[in-house]
Amino acid sequence: MARPPLPPFDAVSAAQKVRAAEDAWNSRDPERISLAYSEVSWWRNRSTFVSGRTEIVRFLTGKWERELDYRLVKELWASTGDVIAVRFAYEFHDADGRWFRAHGNENWRFDGEGLMTHRHASINDVAIEDSDRLFHWDAPGPRPADHPGLTELGL
Repeated sequence: MARPPLPPFDAVSAAQKVRAAEDAWNSRDPERISLAYSEVSWWRNRSTFVSGRTEIVRFLTGKWERELDYRLVKELWASTGDVIAVRFAYEFHDADGRWFRAHGNENWRFDGEGLMTHRHASINDVAIEDSDRLFHWDAPGPRPADHPGLTELGL
């Protein structure tokens, strides 16, 4: 099952791939999200290593049990051929109501069908006050087209 746009990526198709990934993750639907990855996709997410769609679903299910009211913004950093580099930030709160903003970078590699085969994510969390939140839209769901991106927000 092909997942366009397909590599090799140019600036436009890479940006489309990034926005599609952002929209999918903002759905908080692990099954839907897992379909963008190959059956043998390999991840490094912080210090956790994940392999295959079943583990991706398990990982994301646990993530959103802990990271509540999650909202994500991704931005294309660079691309070449079958590789895309992304920077991102997301906000969430824990079960005690403490808010955080996570900042990170990802490197993605895709197969010829447009499925991600590798995802390397480095992420740092910063505690924030509710009044410092920047991502405000009805969630789960995609970021509205008129909501500023990372560059516009100065992140």
